[in-house]
Amino acid sequence: MKLGLIAGNGRFPFLVLDAARGAGHDVTVVAIKEEAFPDLADAAARPPAAALHWVSVGQLGKCISLLKEAGVTQAVMAGQVKHTKLFADIIPDLTLAAVLMRLRARNTDALISGVAEVLRDRGIDLVDSTAFLLPFLARDGVLTMRAPTEEERDDLEFGYRIADSIAGMDIGQTIAVKSTAVVAVEAMEGTDEVIGRAGRLAGAGVRIIKVAKPNQDMRFDVPVIGVSTIEAMKAVGADLLSVDAGKTLMIDGGAIIKTADEAGICIVGRTLHRG
Repeated sequence: MKLGLIAGNGRFPFLVLDAARGAGHDVTVVAIKEEAFPDLADAAARPPAAALHWVSVGQLGKCISLLKEAGVTQAVMAGQVKHTKLFADIIPDLTLAAVLMRLRARNTDALISGVAEVLRDRGIDLVDSTAFLLPFLARDGVLTMRAPTEEERDDLEFGYRIADSIAGMDIGQTIAVKSTAVVAVEAMEGTDEVIGRAGRLAGAGVRIIKVAKPNQDMRFDVPVIGVSTIEAMKAVGADLLSVDAGKTLMIDGGAIIKTADEAGICIVGRTLHRG
């Protein structure tokens, strides 16, 4: 099958590329030049080589044309494109401008759903971004050597309801809590910046809760953590991270756990009982 990979930042696109090629797919990569890592070019060149094209974040029409020319009928979105780019000096092409004009709000769900609709209208279906990466999804239960303390469990129970509500409103997917008080809430800035802000506001001992949306669309905006998440926590003395099992990608999972164990950070995968 010919598969399109629309690549943003982080290691997520690299994993999808390798897994898709390993499954025998002919991959065409369209990389967002303001976001995707430059060494994606080297990864794409490794046999079996994948075609790689660089486009600006505003060039949705060019992205679609490249995929169509390659005979792609299914595509995966992998890697973040920062929402703040919508408020930067980007020049949307006519295709993206038409999407933006139809939006009632420029939140993540509305924007990416609009892009997905245009892709579908042009004969390209977005598929589950984790379809090739099921082993990388967080497991349930305690994932590190250290289990949560009673105080940490109290913070988790306090924080889950709030985090779920905020995610359900498409505000953000991460909050920081301490002593059953909300310290910081994610909006457009991203998880690592929330962690840093929480540390500046409340010092060591903050707990980080990252959740999926109540009806998470696994085609896009899937929660992702990496070693950088743990490093950010370590830098401010954050001591606990909770992620949603089966809904959160752990990029380089072994390295994440090792780094957390060395720092005395507890990671738990929450079992979900919601849609």
